[in-house]
Amino acid sequence: MASYNGEKYIKEQMDSILRNLNPQDEIVVSDDGSTDATLRILKSYQGGKIPVRLKKGPGRGIKQNIGTALAACRGTYIFLADQDDVWTDDKVERVMAHLGKDGCRLVCHDAKVMDASLTKVLMPSFFAYRGSKPGFLNNLLKNRYMGCCMAFEAGLLSGVLPIPDEIEMHDQWIGLLNDWGGAKSTFLREKLLYYRRHEANVSDFSHGTVPGMLRKRAVLFCALFRRKILRKY
Repeated sequence: MASYNGEKYIKEQMDSILRNLNPQDEIVVSDDGSTDATLRILKSYQGGKIPVRLKKGPGRGIKQNIGTALAACRGTYIFLADQDDVWTDDKVERVMAHLGKDGCRLVCHDAKVMDASLTKVLMPSFFAYRGSKPGFLNNLLKNRYMGCCMAFEAGLLSGVLPIPDEIEMHDQWIGLLNDWGGAKSTFLREKLLYYRRHEANVSDFSHGTVPGMLRKRAVLFCALFRRKILRKY
């Protein structure tokens, strides 16, 4: 998890994550200099049955904050989490039924998009809204990967890190690196997360103008090419 001034919602998210975990698991949070009560809330979870490790973010924005958290992960499988969502109680169980099975290295599951109070459903299915489906070309042209709904094998990190500054977001980067060589990504049509929309969301469902989108895709493809071909990942 990457955190920054998330005091309003982060406790509810941490509680939902902890309900999914066992003592052999851990939570890694990179905090990018929160000035509110975020760190105090996070520190209150330390010393419990589930290890909670806090890292100091680099102060270079969301992508590099996530990169710091990823670099500190020690487990076999990594689940990404936003600071303001809520996991269903069976999220890890349902994802692990697919992850690592039959060549699956990455899972992206569906989510319900909710209002800030989690009382009103804004979108019953993010997958339906985005037309989500696997495949490199599909997700290069129109990104369906949503980081908070992703889990993947830790072995992907050797290619993922460092996350390039010039790309737009980390989730598409991770998904496409897995897809490039034909590794299996599973799009799981179970709604395992309540995605909270509020005034301070970092991500945006809009993609701007067509020329702007095409420029971003060109930058992303060049970064992928350098990582996969020139670095021989």
